[in-house]
Amino acid sequence: MDLTGAPYFFGYGSLVNRATHDYPRASRARVRGWARVWRGTSLRQVAYLSATEAPGTEIEGLIAAVPGGDWAALDARERAYARHPVAMVEHDHPEALSIMIYKLEPHHVSTTGAHPILLSYLDTVVQGFLTEFGEAGAARFFETTRGWEAGILDDRANPLYLRAQPTTDRDRALVDAALHDLAVPRHA
Repeated sequence: MDLTGAPYFFGYGSLVNRATHDYPRASRARVRGWARVWRGTSLRQVAYLSATEAPGTEIEGLIAAVPGGDWAALDARERAYARHPVAMVEHDHPEALSIMIYKLEPHHVSTTGAHPILLSYLDTVVQGFLTEFGEAGAARFFETTRGWEAGILDDRANPLYLRAQPTTDRDRALVDAALHDLAVPRHA
Protein backbone atom coordinates (compact mmCIF):
# COMPACT_ATOMS: atom_id res chain seq x y z
CA MET A 1 0.00 0.00 0.00
CA ASP A 2 1.52 3.31 -1.09
CA LEU A 3 0.91 5.94 1.59
CA THR A 4 2.98 8.68 -0.04
CA GLY A 5 1.16 11.95 0.48
CA ALA A 6 -1.64 10.33 2.48
CA PRO A 7 -3.30 12.61 5.01
CA TYR A 8 -3.19 11.71 8.71
CA PHE A 9 -5.50 12.07 11.67
CA PHE A 10 -4.57 12.79 15.27
CA GLY A 11 -6.48 10.51 17.64
CA TYR A 12 -6.72 11.63 21.24
CA GLY A 13 -9.31 9.20 22.69
CA SER A 14 -10.45 5.77 21.54
CA LEU A 15 -8.31 6.08 18.39
CA VAL A 16 -5.24 5.87 20.67
CA ASN A 17 -6.28 2.27 21.31
CA ARG A 18 -5.02 0.46 18.20
CA ALA A 19 -7.43 -2.41 18.88
CA THR A 20 -10.29 -0.08 17.84
CA HIS A 21 -9.00 0.53 14.29
CA ASP A 22 -6.61 -0.69 11.63
CA TYR A 23 -5.30 2.57 10.17
CA PRO A 24 -1.69 2.19 8.98
CA ARG A 25 1.49 3.94 10.11
CA ALA A 26 0.08 4.71 13.55
CA SER A 27 2.61 6.30 15.86
CA ARG A 28 2.70 8.32 19.04
CA ALA A 29 2.43 12.10 18.71
CA ARG A 30 1.75 15.30 20.65
CA VAL A 31 -0.38 18.21 19.53
CA ARG A 32 -0.10 21.73 20.93
CA GLY A 33 -2.94 24.20 21.24
CA TRP A 34 -5.63 21.57 21.84
CA ALA A 35 -7.16 19.87 24.88
CA ARG A 36 -9.62 17.01 25.46
CA VAL A 37 -13.07 17.58 26.96
CA TRP A 38 -16.07 15.38 27.72
CA ARG A 39 -19.17 16.99 26.17
CA GLY A 40 -22.87 16.29 26.27
CA THR A 41 -24.59 16.22 22.89
CA SER A 42 -28.03 16.26 21.40
CA LEU A 43 -27.16 12.98 19.62
CA ARG A 44 -27.13 10.64 22.59
CA GLN A 45 -27.59 10.52 26.34
CA VAL A 46 -23.90 9.92 27.14
CA ALA A 47 -20.82 12.11 26.72
CA TYR A 48 -18.53 12.30 23.73
CA LEU A 49 -14.81 12.92 24.12
CA SER A 50 -13.89 15.90 21.97
CA ALA A 51 -10.93 18.10 21.22
CA THR A 52 -11.12 21.82 21.83
CA GLU A 53 -8.76 24.66 21.05
CA ALA A 54 -6.65 25.47 24.13
CA PRO A 55 -3.62 27.72 23.64
CA GLY A 56 -0.70 26.68 25.80
CA THR A 57 -1.99 23.13 26.24
CA GLU A 58 -0.46 19.93 24.85
CA ILE A 59 -2.03 16.49 24.58
CA GLU A 60 -0.69 13.11 23.55
CA GLY A 61 -2.27 10.71 21.12
CA LEU A 62 -1.63 8.79 17.92
CA ILE A 63 -1.38 9.86 14.33
CA ALA A 64 -2.24 7.41 11.58
CA ALA A 65 -2.53 7.51 7.82
CA VAL A 66 -5.80 7.70 5.94
CA PRO A 67 -5.00 5.62 2.83
CA GLY A 68 -5.79 7.38 -0.43
CA GLY A 69 -7.27 10.31 1.48
CA ASP A 70 -10.48 8.26 1.76
CA TRP A 71 -12.00 9.80 4.90
CA ALA A 72 -15.44 8.16 4.45
CA ALA A 73 -15.05 5.33 7.01
CA LEU A 74 -13.35 7.52 9.61
CA ASP A 75 -15.87 10.33 9.09
CA ALA A 76 -18.67 7.80 9.60
CA ARG A 77 -17.05 6.61 12.84
CA GLU A 78 -16.62 10.22 13.98
CA ARG A 79 -20.01 11.35 12.63
CA ALA A 80 -20.66 13.97 15.32
CA TYR A 81 -17.31 15.64 14.66
CA ALA A 82 -15.77 17.88 12.03
CA ARG A 83 -12.16 17.64 10.88
CA HIS A 84 -9.80 20.54 11.56
CA PRO A 85 -6.18 20.92 10.45
CA VAL A 86 -3.53 20.98 13.16
CA ALA A 87 -0.21 22.65 12.67
CA MET A 88 1.76 22.02 15.86
CA VAL A 89 2.19 18.25 15.98
CA GLU A 90 5.32 16.48 17.18
CA HIS A 91 5.81 13.05 15.59
CA ASP A 92 8.56 10.71 14.46
CA HIS A 93 7.71 10.52 10.76
CA PRO A 94 10.56 11.88 8.64
CA GLU A 95 8.30 13.68 6.16
CA ALA A 96 5.97 16.65 6.63
CA LEU A 97 2.41 15.45 7.11
CA SER A 98 -1.04 16.91 6.65
CA ILE A 99 -2.79 16.11 9.97
CA MET A 100 -6.42 16.60 10.96
CA ILE A 101 -8.10 16.45 14.37
CA TYR A 102 -11.77 15.75 15.05
CA LYS A 103 -13.78 18.23 17.12
CA LEU A 104 -17.41 17.88 18.12
CA GLU A 105 -19.63 20.07 15.93
CA PRO A 106 -20.87 23.04 18.00
CA HIS A 107 -24.51 22.48 16.96
CA HIS A 108 -24.35 19.01 18.59
CA VAL A 109 -23.17 20.29 21.99
CA SER A 110 -25.85 20.14 24.69
CA THR A 111 -25.63 21.50 28.20
CA THR A 112 -29.09 20.34 29.24
CA GLY A 113 -29.65 17.07 31.05
CA ALA A 114 -27.15 14.50 32.24
CA HIS A 115 -24.62 13.15 29.74
CA PRO A 116 -22.44 10.78 31.78
CA ILE A 117 -19.22 9.22 30.54
CA LEU A 118 -19.54 5.51 29.74
CA LEU A 119 -17.03 3.63 31.86
CA SER A 120 -16.50 1.10 29.05
CA TYR A 121 -15.56 4.01 26.74
CA LEU A 122 -13.17 5.46 29.31
CA ASP A 123 -11.63 2.03 30.00
CA THR A 124 -10.98 1.58 26.26
CA VAL A 125 -9.40 5.02 25.94
CA VAL A 126 -7.19 4.57 29.00
CA GLN A 127 -6.12 1.11 27.82
CA GLY A 128 -4.75 2.78 24.70
CA PHE A 129 -2.86 5.37 26.74
CA LEU A 130 -1.42 2.69 29.00
CA THR A 131 -0.21 0.71 25.99
CA GLU A 132 1.25 3.72 24.18
CA PHE A 133 2.49 5.95 27.01
CA GLY A 134 2.51 3.79 30.16
CA GLU A 135 1.07 4.73 33.53
CA ALA A 136 2.57 8.23 33.34
CA GLY A 137 0.78 8.77 30.02
CA ALA A 138 -2.51 7.54 31.46
CA ALA A 139 -2.06 9.97 34.36
CA ARG A 140 -1.43 12.79 31.85
CA PHE A 141 -4.64 11.79 30.04
CA PHE A 142 -6.64 12.34 33.23
CA GLU A 143 -4.77 15.59 34.01
CA THR A 144 -5.25 17.10 30.54
CA THR A 145 -8.89 16.13 30.05
CA ARG A 146 -11.74 18.40 31.13
CA GLY A 147 -15.42 17.78 31.75
CA TRP A 148 -15.19 15.13 34.48
CA GLU A 149 -18.20 16.75 36.19
CA ALA A 150 -20.31 14.85 33.63
CA GLY A 151 -19.88 11.84 35.90
CA ILE A 152 -19.57 8.15 35.14
CA LEU A 153 -22.17 5.60 34.09
CA ASP A 154 -20.76 2.20 35.10
CA ASP A 155 -21.51 -0.13 32.19
CA ARG A 156 -18.50 -2.44 32.66
CA ALA A 157 -20.62 -5.53 33.27
CA ASN A 158 -22.60 -4.90 30.06
CA PRO A 159 -20.64 -2.44 27.87
CA LEU A 160 -22.71 0.04 25.89
CA TYR A 161 -19.67 1.43 24.07
CA LEU A 162 -19.52 -0.24 20.64
CA ARG A 163 -15.71 -0.47 20.55
CA ALA A 164 -15.26 -1.60 24.18
CA GLN A 165 -12.16 -3.72 24.69
CA PRO A 166 -11.51 -6.34 27.36
CA THR A 167 -9.42 -4.80 30.14
CA THR A 168 -7.34 -6.22 32.96
CA ASP A 169 -8.00 -5.92 36.68
CA ARG A 170 -4.90 -3.71 36.88
CA ASP A 171 -6.17 -1.36 34.15
CA ARG A 172 -9.61 -1.09 35.76
CA ALA A 173 -8.06 -0.41 39.18
CA LEU A 174 -5.97 2.40 37.67
CA VAL A 175 -9.07 3.98 36.08
CA ASP A 176 -11.07 3.63 39.30
CA ALA A 177 -8.27 5.21 41.37
CA ALA A 178 -7.97 8.16 38.96
CA LEU A 179 -11.74 8.73 39.04
CA HIS A 180 -11.67 8.60 42.84
CA ASP A 181 -8.81 11.11 42.97
CA LEU A 182 -10.73 13.45 40.64
CA ALA A 183 -13.92 12.96 42.74
CA VAL A 184 -15.88 12.12 39.58
CA PRO A 185 -19.54 11.49 40.47
CA ARG A 186 -21.26 8.21 39.61
CA HIS A 187 -24.68 7.96 37.93
CA ALA A 188 -27.11 5.17 38.64
